[in-house]
Amino acid sequence: MDTQTLISTARDLVTEGKGILAADESSGTIKRRLDSINVPSTEDNRRAYRELLFTTPGIEAFISGIILYDETLRQHAKDGTPFARLLEQRGIMPGIKVDKGTSALTGFPGETITEGLDGLRERLAEYRTLGARFAKWRAVITIGEAMPTAYCLAANAHALARYAALSQEAGLVPIVEPEVLMDGDNTLARCEEVTEATLHEVFAQLHAHRVLLDGMLLKPNMVIAGKKCPQQASVDAVAEATVRCFRKTIPAAMPGIVFLSGGQSAKQATEHLNAMNAMGEQPWTLSFSYGRALQGPVLESWLGNPANVATAQQCFYHRAKCNGAARYGKYSSAVEAGVA
Repeated sequence: MDTQTLISTARDLVTEGKGILAADESSGTIKRRLDSINVPSTEDNRRAYRELLFTTPGIEAFISGIILYDETLRQHAKDGTPFARLLEQRGIMPGIKVDKGTSALTGFPGETITEGLDGLRERLAEYRTLGARFAKWRAVITIGEAMPTAYCLAANAHALARYAALSQEAGLVPIVEPEVLMDGDNTLARCEEVTEATLHEVFAQLHAHRVLLDGMLLKPNMVIAGKKCPQQASVDAVAEATVRCFRKTIPAAMPGIVFLSGGQSAKQATEHLNAMNAMGEQPWTLSFSYGRALQGPVLESWLGNPANVATAQQCFYHRAKCNGAARYGKYSSAVEAGVA
């Protein structure tokens, strides 16, 4: 294992002013995204949409890496350039989602386990030859009555750690994603409690599996009230609860945290990241690895029409620029209102 390369790659992914685009939607998820704008989910449409994102002028100033799906890593731009090489030429690191989604956790109704460990060592080796520099695995934790159970946390943390160890063995920086969902009616305090328990278990398993913390990144949820909770917290309250929780659970050896946007709007996700960075220096870099919060406005502008590509790319550039400013705690209404 080349530890120095892992460490330098992890640090480069969270370099100042930059974050990660999550463009790793599975076949089912990208179909739902395209269905929402009445565009058929054909391979060519998926390729065209991803190429729109990857060729947006100027995004390398704010985007350090892009997480791809298996299909996308194997695709080429219209001029025949493999997507991985196209990104590398722009100074953007290609990454790869390697889990195979969630399934029901037997014996624990309402809880899930992420699949994909079988054959993972071989798949990681292939992805490395295809140009991937980092990987991602997502675990899903649900807040509900008597949930999450201790077993659910332990099972998912074990899988995350096993994946991380295998990724580093293959020379890929692992992004570890334990997502506590915000779909319920839970309070901010309950989310903080569950997130703290989840992260304690995850880092215990990472330590047990001898994962190099300096050569990995964490992709967690923010501490936020459930969408159905009648009492939603302020931007500052979310920022304070999230940083407080992380200071209790995340070792300083971790180079960076790249937040998922979850069910937040594009603007909300940027505001929360900005508020955390405005609190001052933390033991780890606070960055982003957004999917929907970067892509939502792009899809609405594109609508599958080639004539809309330039406008859609301007929307993507604007959202990337807003989140780049949030990396410094300098996002503002003036930045948001900038020409998109």
